[in-house]
Amino acid sequence: MSAVGKEGAARHEGDVPLEAPWQEIPGAQVRPVPSLELLFPEVRLIPDRERLRAVGMSARDFGLSVDVLMDGRDIGEFKQEGEKKIDLKLKASEEDIATPEILYNSLTAVPGGRVVLVSSLAELERTTGITQLRHLERKRTISLQVTPPVFIPLEQAMETIQDRVVPALKAQGMLKGIDIGQSGVADKLTEARKTLQWDFILAAVICYLLMAALFENFFYPFIILFTVPLASVGGLLGLRLVNLFVAEQPLDILTMLGFVILVGVVVNNAILIVHQSLNNIRFYGMEHREAVRESTRTRLRPIFMTALTSVFGMLPLVLVPGPGSEFYRGLGSVVLGGLMISTVFTIFVIPSLLLFFIGREKPGSEEPPKG
Repeated sequence: MSAVGKEGAARHEGDVPLEAPWQEIPGAQVRPVPSLELLFPEVRLIPDRERLRAVGMSARDFGLSVDVLMDGRDIGEFKQEGEKKIDLKLKASEEDIATPEILYNSLTAVPGGRVVLVSSLAELERTTGITQLRHLERKRTISLQVTPPVFIPLEQAMETIQDRVVPALKAQGMLKGIDIGQSGVADKLTEARKTLQWDFILAAVICYLLMAALFENFFYPFIILFTVPLASVGGLLGLRLVNLFVAEQPLDILTMLGFVILVGVVVNNAILIVHQSLNNIRFYGMEHREAVRESTRTRLRPIFMTALTSVFGMLPLVLVPGPGSEFYRGLGSVVLGGLMISTVFTIFVIPSLLLFFIGREKPGSEEPPKG
């Protein structure tokens, strides 16, 4: 997670917590990239062009010789037939140059086979400078990599930065002429959350269209989809109970995926009641209220059987601890809570709503299926 701005001010650096207002996230680590400290010690070797010309070297040749003295210089590759390529590096000595003074007093070769001191070809200058310049859309950019502690969800840390830290900095006048934005993992999380929101709507639309084709009617699918809000409430309740009695579980991506799964799961019970009620009226000529009552009574056992098998099958995801259990605990709690709440309310709400629309059906309008 990072905050990106046009300009940068300097005060702190390193993997240590910055001062207030970052105390809003206790234990968070804030690392600026590049560092907010604009002045770093820098050592420069300024070549003496007249002396270089006297020994038959250019400034570029001198730079290459200094590279050879320090970390070495790649000069080519060597490859034997059937073997991997080997990088060839020219290095003056296996001993590393520990300080600028050692480099300045080292010997280097010049054309003609002579060896001279580096100090005779250049001047050593100590100064300050910056290590890195970053730009985004032609604007100076500094990123603050914020790592929240493990017990704070990423989404909560994002909201804290957006709602508390940024307004506090603006109130202190520290963000004049600066644009702030979240990127990195925070940006991906926001994008994934928006995608899942549209996936939830898309799943509901697909379920509606499939049921409209099944019932050849546009009203009955609306009645069935009324179980989705009930399941969503149950999912939130299940997540809350897990936070209270099992372990802290944030509303992460996998947990949000549980709400998408609920759309395709909880409608099954309502489909059984609506479909059997229509069959009772169309094929067996029952009166509307009696058809709905009989459908609910006959479908009650299969509804509870399928719900209980699903509940007991998913209980280990929520209750059994172990490595990786925190990844699926949220998903399991949402599906369990939504399934139980929707199952209980479906047998009361769906028949009541169905009575408002099923009166348009004519008893005995179709021949009962043979066999």
